[in-house]
Amino acid sequence: MDERVEALAERDGWQAEGFAARVHYQGGSDYYSIEFYAPSECVLYWKVKGDGETAVPVGRSTVPDPLRERIRQDLAEAGVDPEVESQSL
Repeated sequence: MDERVEALAERDGWQAEGFAARVHYQGGSDYYSIEFYAPSECVLYWKVKGDGETAVPVGRSTVPDPLRERIRQDLAEAGVDPEVESQSL
């Protein structure tokens, strides 16, 4: 397992899964799953539908700024360059 993934897994709510780390957040009535992939150093945002089973990838421009800032903070505290959060895929 990648040391950055391990460091994220120590943060509140984050879970490690191989070379990826995932966290879930609620923003108002919206639910998000956020994933950091170590090999490609990228962050993906998924909007989770009400059934909790279906998720669709969403663009960063649709994600609330406070949530994006929280993700950048978590990345920085885990030793990951927070700029990877804004990297286009």
